[in-house]
Amino acid sequence: MTDTMTDILLLTIGSFGILIALTFVGEVLRAREEPDFQNPVLDTYMTRVQSWWGMVAFVGFALLMGRIGVMVLFAFASFAALREFLTLTTKAQADHLSLALGFFAVLPLQYVFVGLGWDGLYAIFIPVYAFLLLPIVSALRGNPDRFLMRVAETQWALMIAVFCVSHVPALMNLDIAGYGDRSLLLVAFLVMVVQLGDLLEYFFGRRIGRTKIAPGLSPKTWEGVLCGVGSAMLVGALLNWITPFGTFGAMAMAGAASLVGMFGSLVVASIKRDRGVKDWSHLIPGQGGFVDQLDSVIFAAPIFYHLTKYFYT
Repeated sequence: MTDTMTDILLLTIGSFGILIALTFVGEVLRAREEPDFQNPVLDTYMTRVQSWWGMVAFVGFALLMGRIGVMVLFAFASFAALREFLTLTTKAQADHLSLALGFFAVLPLQYVFVGLGWDGLYAIFIPVYAFLLLPIVSALRGNPDRFLMRVAETQWALMIAVFCVSHVPALMNLDIAGYGDRSLLLVAFLVMVVQLGDLLEYFFGRRIGRTKIAPGLSPKTWEGVLCGVGSAMLVGALLNWITPFGTFGAMAMAGAASLVGMFGSLVVASIKRDRGVKDWSHLIPGQGGFVDQLDSVIFAAPIFYHLTKYFYT
């Protein structure tokens, strides 16, 4: 077994250890409640932790499978997220061909380019070529009714569900001096610091949060965000050994990714409120769909990718 695979195995075991601790904390808090008292915050927290067990298993297995496993996992996640997003958008019969091209041409081509390491192409393929060509396909069908809305929603769906998500496996293409073939570990680092920061932001925000960031839009509080970002930075420092960043660099990168991810989740919450839905789907028990689960990673991935590329390659 290579050193990278050994590190991934240790990370997976460590992640299960963290989940055991989080489950234990939740059970202790539940035991302190009155027998007939229902605490919706605690119930939601426990449901999220329970769902995390399955997700950690899937991500850990994909990482152990190596580059192909990670590519397949996030390509599937993009497909599911794109389907959830487009289900809630405005569409007409004239858009059917452009939608089919989005699912079966743009999405797979983006991941092919990532898999081949063509960073000059996958960085512009969707925001330039797909953004220009798909509206042409819809326009050729001759239906101008709500055309701008239909086109913009499709473009935004591709941007969030495919372009941003594909930057997670794109981390494996970064050539960092002295880091060797360990770039696979950057995927694990990003997912762990963002998701753990997000989970702890939820926990602290409901326990000690007082000042809401966007009242009427999201229950997120400044206190919860500060605790969540601080927790992500602490996790980043503890995981610095799998990165090329060093201790303080890992803390800074984890903090930046976590902060961007948390504000990204506000954007996703705004879209859900606009569409009048609570969750994108009910695919993951207690956590909605793929977009609900990936909202923080979606926004953090391209920022983390470009910060790493700019400062460390």
